[in-house]
Amino acid sequence: MEHEVFLPVPVERLREALADPARVARAIPGLQQDAGAEPVTGRLKVRIGSHSITYRGSLRVSPGQDGAYVVEGDATETRGTGTVTLVLTLRLRGTDGGTTVTVHGTATGEGRVAELPRDAVASAALRLLNRCLEALGAEPDSEAKPEAADTAAEASVHDTEIPPPSLAPAADEGPGTEGYEPDEPPAEAAHARRTMIGRSAEEVDHAPPRGRYAPVPAPQAVAVNSTLRWAAPAAALVLASAIVVGRALRRRR
Repeated sequence: MEHEVFLPVPVERLREALADPARVARAIPGLQQDAGAEPVTGRLKVRIGSHSITYRGSLRVSPGQDGAYVVEGDATETRGTGTVTLVLTLRLRGTDGGTTVTVHGTATGEGRVAELPRDAVASAALRLLNRCLEALGAEPDSEAKPEAADTAAEASVHDTEIPPPSLAPAADEGPGTEGYEPDEPPAEAAHARRTMIGRSAEEVDHAPPRGRYAPVPAPQAVAVNSTLRWAAPAAALVLASAIVVGRALRRRR
């Protein structure tokens, strides 16, 4: 691997970042650090084309010869037996307006990464390397952090003036000042207030609808009187008896 990146930051900032393992770990995008382990140890998901491979491993940065830095890393697939190892040498050279970082090294991989196209693997590795170097250059100076913390500590919430509530009347408000409101609310507001206060929230939520949205009551079944059920048979019996008596009288005549 041979790669070169220009960063618009001083050389001293990059050297300080590379010498701090915690800042190196924060510069790796997507790194999930293991609790209680070294700063540059954890899990990292690498996207290669349309594939994603998650590795668990560690990375070490140590000073080399002529002001260079040696980066060594090894990782294993979390869902497989594939491995990846890399050895990179970073050389920093100050230029006009920034720093030029030259990267030389080798990387080997087995498992799923070996089955993917070489161009896609190289593109993903360079993209990850560029993002790491840019994050190192964008890392703020360590000296600025304590000052910001001290400034935040000085601005305590206890020293902040509490503004008066917006609903409370001002001290200089009165009948002769602008924006003065009488103590008694308008008639409409008073009526609405009495209506709302007289009913609880549960009564309002569970009150049955009224007006055009009120439910139509179901028709009630009218019970038939027991006297009416026997009136018709009795009348028929009387009529039949009258007919029989009338026929008997006719025969006698």
